[in-house]
Amino acid sequence: MNSPLFSLLVLAGIAVFLILRLRNVLGTREGFEPPREAAAAPQRGGPALEVIEGGPDQDILDHAEEGGESAISLAKMKSLEPDFGVNDFLQGARGAYEMILMAFERGDMASILPFLSKDVYESFAQVVDGREAQGLSVEAEFVGVRELALKSASFDEETREGEISVKFIGELTSVVRDRAGDIVEGNEDQVKRQKDIWTFSRVMGSDDPNWQLVATGE
Repeated sequence: MNSPLFSLLVLAGIAVFLILRLRNVLGTREGFEPPREAAAAPQRGGPALEVIEGGPDQDILDHAEEGGESAISLAKMKSLEPDFGVNDFLQGARGAYEMILMAFERGDMASILPFLSKDVYESFAQVVDGREAQGLSVEAEFVGVRELALKSASFDEETREGEISVKFIGELTSVVRDRAGDIVEGNEDQVKRQKDIWTFSRVMGSDDPNWQLVATGE
């Protein structure tokens, strides 16, 4: 066998060997193979979900009639302060109701001064001063809030002041004692219900996060 023919056969053998090696490493393709990006995309197991902007705000509609003055006012409050939530407000109002009511019963007006408007503070203080002048003291224990509901809401666009009225039905025990310590009113073993409608106010978007109690009623 001459040298050129032998060299050709050696090269052909090397080529066949390399082809077989490549097939083992890369495999073979049959049919259509999607691009790697498409193949790697996760498969969705259900219908596509769309986020619909501008839909009804359930946080408001859970407590106010759609299209009513209260709902419109609450929406305006949220437009100025997106972090404001009606549910969150009502939970805060529940805590404020207990704190203010119990401080008033104990005559501890200083602790709740930041949470009362001037008119409400003076009204509460007058009652407390009257009790002290008669030598009377109140012993009260808060049992809980039996009912809580948003009654109305309003918003002043010029002052950006929002007002929300809340109906409370609280349960507590309360007795009034004279200077000698004798009970002159109430029963310490009897739970009584107290109905109140309190109105809270705040300038929306202000740095002060506290709502103030500006009116009380039944």
